[in-house]
Amino acid sequence: MNTWSFEFSFRVDTDNAVIYAKIHGLWKAEAARSYGEEFRKEVQPLLVAPWAKLIDLSNWRTSYPEVIGIIGRHMAWSTQNNCVLSLYVLNNPSTFKQLHQMFDKGGLKEVALTFRTMAEAEKYLKENWINRRPGASPEPRNIC
Repeated sequence: MNTWSFEFSFRVDTDNAVIYAKIHGLWKAEAARSYGEEFRKEVQPLLVAPWAKLIDLSNWRTSYPEVIGIIGRHMAWSTQNNCVLSLYVLNNPSTFKQLHQMFDKGGLKEVALTFRTMAEAEKYLKENWINRRPGASPEPRNIC
């Protein structure tokens, strides 16, 4: 399933239990709340078992301060709902700082992984999630 809006887009890979999100632009609270609502709808088919997410922030800009708490709560929701692997792609120092503030709010600071390129993140996803799905090898450790 694919969903697209001006601020974000999703692609859900049900075969590999992965949701891919691409984040665009500068966000205010309304965009952050809309993202959380749409994300929860899109990820529904994956919630019955452990799942992973790969979030592309390469086109995201530092957002309004109120977004930190909203997305932090969204991150906490993900871990409470079977997310076991959470990967973020970004290469902007300003957005990196704000993302880590969101990790703090969502309780992810020590476990979320960031990458500078999509290729690095996809390689990690393949090696540590897709190739390790049940039947291939043991479950990955919980690093969402």
